[in-house]
Amino acid sequence: MTVGLQGSLFGQTGDLALGSLRGLRRVPLSEGAWIDLLPDWLSGADALFERLAEAVPWHAERRRMYDRVVDVPRLLCFYGEDDELPEPVLAGAREALSAHYADELREPFRTAGLCFYRDGRDSVAWHGDTIGRGSREDTMVAILSVGAPRTLLLRPRGGGRTVRQSLGPGDLVVMGGSCQRTWEHAIPKTGKPVGPRISIQFRPRGVR
Repeated sequence: MTVGLQGSLFGQTGDLALGSLRGLRRVPLSEGAWIDLLPDWLSGADALFERLAEAVPWHAERRRMYDRVVDVPRLLCFYGEDDELPEPVLAGAREALSAHYADELREPFRTAGLCFYRDGRDSVAWHGDTIGRGSREDTMVAILSVGAPRTLLLRPRGGGRTVRQSLGPGDLVVMGGSCQRTWEHAIPKTGKPVGPRISIQFRPRGVR
């Protein structure tokens, strides 16, 4: 797949390596929801972006929205718990996250969902990961971002103050507590010229 990432702009062209998770910063939200943030957890993020863009079997989906079927505005690929991840560093990231959050989550991260945002027209609408246990239980979703920066929005279900968080190459955000049940998140479309981005979402078993 041909992509237009200008990696040199982001200073993430070195060797692939994961940093320490000790620098995670927790931001409380409300109703027991929180997010943990760690910029630049992965070094060499541009190299990972290029490898994933070429090697992952990306596919487009169509979904029913009210009375019509529409194109999902991003490319997708899902790796179940028995699937080999496309790059060893992703397996290492999943293991590191499972170890770090073992006392809170009490189970490992098992799956990886990948989304390819090709440009500013690709997006994901407001939602919570409530397919499966996320609709009734506190859980965690960890997102590693590579490629061009995009903005993650979060807001309480039912309305309230929107939290904006820029996610750059190699950045990690973990949504935990009641976040999937009591808050929503989105990657909005933008008319600004932005490059492509890939997000890798690690989840426990039974959470989508």
